[in-house]
Amino acid sequence: MDRRNPTGLSGRIPLAVIVVDAAGLVSHWSTGARRLFGRSRQDAVGRPAVDLLPVVGALESAAGQDGGFPAAGGAAYPAEDDYGRGLEASLAGASSYPTAGRARLFEPAAGDAGGDSGGAADGDGPQAGADDALDVLWWAYPLVGPGPERLLVLAADAGRLQPGGPDAPAEAFERIAPGFALHTEFAGSEGLAKQLPEILPSMNPLESARIVAQVLDLGYPVLEISQHDRVPVTPDWGVPRRTERQARRRAAEQAAALDPASVPAEELAPDLEYAAVREHLEFLNEVSGRIGTSLDLARTIQEVSAAVVPRFTDVAGTYLREQVLAGEGFPDGPPDVTTMWYRVAVEHTDEPGRWDDVVPVGESMPFPAQTPFFQCMTTGEPVMVPRISEQMGNAIAAQFPKRDISPLINNRSMLVVPLKARNVVLGFMILLRHRERPAFNDMDRVTGAELAARAGLVLDNARMYTYQENVADTLQDSMLPHIAPRMPGCDVATRYLPGTRLGRVGGDWFDSIKLPGSRLALVVGDVMGHGLNSAAMMGQFRTAVQTMAQLGLPPAQLLRNLDDLAQRLGEQYLATCLYAVYDPVESEVLIANAGHIPPVLVRADGRSELLDVPTGAPLGVGGVPFETVKVRVSPGDRLVLCTDGLVEVRGQDIGAGLAALCESAAHPAASMDDACDTIIRALNPRGGRKDDVALLMARLNGIPREDVAVWELAAEPAEVGRARSLVRDTLRTWQLDDVAETAELLVGEVVTNAVRHAHDRPVELRLVRADALLVEVSDDDHGVPVLLSAGPEDEGGRGMRIVSRLAREWGTSRSAQGKTVWFEQALPPRRRR
Repeated sequence: MDRRNPTGLSGRIPLAVIVVDAAGLVSHWSTGARRLFGRSRQDAVGRPAVDLLPVVGALESAAGQDGGFPAAGGAAYPAEDDYGRGLEASLAGASSYPTAGRARLFEPAAGDAGGDSGGAADGDGPQAGADDALDVLWWAYPLVGPGPERLLVLAADAGRLQPGGPDAPAEAFERIAPGFALHTEFAGSEGLAKQLPEILPSMNPLESARIVAQVLDLGYPVLEISQHDRVPVTPDWGVPRRTERQARRRAAEQAAALDPASVPAEELAPDLEYAAVREHLEFLNEVSGRIGTSLDLARTIQEVSAAVVPRFTDVAGTYLREQVLAGEGFPDGPPDVTTMWYRVAVEHTDEPGRWDDVVPVGESMPFPAQTPFFQCMTTGEPVMVPRISEQMGNAIAAQFPKRDISPLINNRSMLVVPLKARNVVLGFMILLRHRERPAFNDMDRVTGAELAARAGLVLDNARMYTYQENVADTLQDSMLPHIAPRMPGCDVATRYLPGTRLGRVGGDWFDSIKLPGSRLALVVGDVMGHGLNSAAMMGQFRTAVQTMAQLGLPPAQLLRNLDDLAQRLGEQYLATCLYAVYDPVESEVLIANAGHIPPVLVRADGRSELLDVPTGAPLGVGGVPFETVKVRVSPGDRLVLCTDGLVEVRGQDIGAGLAALCESAAHPAASMDDACDTIIRALNPRGGRKDDVALLMARLNGIPREDVAVWELAAEPAEVGRARSLVRDTLRTWQLDDVAETAELLVGEVVTNAVRHAHDRPVELRLVRADALLVEVSDDDHGVPVLLSAGPEDEGGRGMRIVSRLAREWGTSRSAQGKTVWFEQALPPRRRR
């Protein structure tokens, strides 16, 4: 058995709390004191303590040399300590020690609650019958420092502590004696220390903080049971449970009906304390219902600010850490003087514009250490200033040199509450009340702390949701390509709409891939399922399509290879895909489909149609052949590819969605982007689709044959000079003399490599004039050129480095017959087609 906590003895007892001021008068009389001594607060406050308490010796030891209590000098804190952070320094000079005793006090006679009856420390006092005697254990703490309070008295009913109850033998009672523990060893002593600030719930928080600091400095009150067993004494006060209060009031009402004179008036008086608590609980319940209606961070901030004005406060300013507002991860480490705080909301009842100019929303700033705001954000505890004096307001305003905030805070009551989640301060709220309104009290502090705790949780939920959205958007954005709007012979516009479920991440994708011969591959796909797994699968499918497309495979063969890959990766890899290759010179499109919805072709005259392409089976099923379909197109036609999330609606036939797609795609539009927006608005009017949507629209402009030149060159070194001459003459015909010299140089380097490595087939040189000059050189060697670092003595190895420096863009593509090296050269605006 733990002898420090004897079995059957409780360390929690009703405790009376009394404070005596410098004049020796009672200034604070708790409910526990009324119950213990039988006097109401109205009868006790303002009366000499010697008339009420058995602590005469303690009063004398706390008095000055003239026999009276010392004057309350230094009532105002220095400016830098007026925030409650310099309390320890004010206690450093304490030289008095606490005293304790046990007294036998005689209760006042009935009807004489205001009479002069008290007791000396040793039990000397008016003698009455033994049955009226009250055994009191008391502890007295002398108080120093600013403030009028000079003595804190804690008292308890010794009779209730007597083992076996008040009727137990006297020898058992003698085993109980009061004591002090300056450095306690009791289990749970930290919890006791945290409860001590609540001893003075109705006092000024600065004064109560100073008193509690001295109590902790001088020692916890304890009870010594013999020489070995000691238990801590903790206060037992507060608002009784509602059922107890109602039962007591009903009993009083019943007694008053029989004998009105036998019931004290205060028992029938309105229960103001309970009414105040109930009002605060109702306020918290109302606020809880008004905040957190969405996971949008900005809306949540506005809800929190608007919930407290004007019912709880007149001004509410909300500040958040930079990481929280940016939707980033959890803030790292505690805040300090370098931490940036963003003012995200200011709600007030003052005249319009008064706060906007001085403390504008959106401003970021650090907070100096000598401010109550810094104390709140570093300690994570509320800071209350019942009334900001002119001196304090000016001292706070001096910490902010840019603007004078003293007119906004002087003579107002202030409460600063932290917005915390998982013991990390995300922000704080500054609450101010006008001078005409009652100042914040301790119950308001508790209410504000509870409000801030709920608001912090809601803000953290919104922050996490915003963070997850940012992660999802970043992931989706990194997996989807950034397609140039203009490419040779084709203009492209795309749209991606994330779904409303599972983290805004899905498996829909689109892509456009440049192919040899000025061709362009257009791809749209949809991985079955949703969430991160589908997004990861989508990334693998898209990479595989890009790799296989560079081989120049026909669409059906590419889907066959992709289907085999999906089966090897696993049975969960299922996707639909539509793969089309557009040849702007031949004005044709080759299309193959793997279980995807068909594309829409909008003719230049405004007619639209669903292309009849064999559907095939989704990728990963296997055993189903794919077929390539050739479609003739004309310049100005538009090809629309999308995923089923745009046209599929639960409870509706997909044919209706496809018909709506054809109709909306045929509407005339000023630009490709406008055409995409028209389709989105028509098929997704309220943005309420749960599935993600991928849309790709390509305007097939074509390339006239007179803008294309093709030659075959023999695999001989002499052909390099011929290639340069052909390019020079062609560019002169196209009136592109400005770029001819550079083009000749680059063609010479690429053709030299092709002639050197070609085998049996001739080298092909191709020039295409579009928005840029496209040059392609093809040979039957599968080895691709690489950039080399040539030294001063090396004869070769510089060709491709020259190409990479002078060309706007260059690359290589493998095919079944060999490879193609291409580069693009920018054209003057007036020469573009």
